Amino acid sequence: MRKLTYFVATTVDGFIGAPDGDGDFFSAHLDPEFIDHLKAEYPETVAAQGRTRLGLSGTPAKRFDAVLMGRNTYEPGLKAGEPSPYGHLREQYVVSRSLTAAPAPDVQLISGDVAARVRELKERDGLGIWLCGGADLATQLIDEIDAFVVKTYPVLAGTGMPMSRAGFGVRPLELTGCTVLGGGQTITSYAVRR
Repeated sequence: MRKLTYFVATTVDGFIGAPDGDGDFFSAHLDPEFIDHLKAEYPETVAAQGRTRLGLSGTPAKRFDAVLMGRNTYEPGLKAGEPSPYGHLREQYVVSRSLTAAPAPDVQLISGDVAARVRELKERDGLGIWLCGGADLATQLIDEIDAFVVKTYPVLAGTGMPMSRAGFGVRPLELTGCTVLGGGQTITSYAVRR
């Protein structure tokens, strides 16, 4: 069975974006060691516009062959002229109540019962499913998430978009890995204990 992994960037104080959801400030905290680690361990998470620049064209997926994102996560790439940001993956899904037609032939729209659809996707053969963002989608899928990979950047935001808006509820996790990189970033992996 495939697993749904919330692979997400966050500040030390747990925000994945500014109050308006913009996460561009993370790019100021990228260093070569961090980029090399992502290229080696999570090459499929680099969007189309960065793959050629980073020498990842043709690099196979290691962990995920499907990506699931909310409309707000998808929209910046679409506005920049990239309707298929992860076309190198087998499946791309955008969860939206407002989009009525897929902007690219290899992008599939999901509306309605997202959790039920994710359970169906988990039953398919393949690599994992990457929950790309954002907070609202993570909230809807909190009970479907099997693992977290949290890229923590050495910055405090004070306020902003949280990792999830699921409300208080203790959900036990098991630490499965931790990598500390030279620029102060950490990549911490957790499995959800069921």
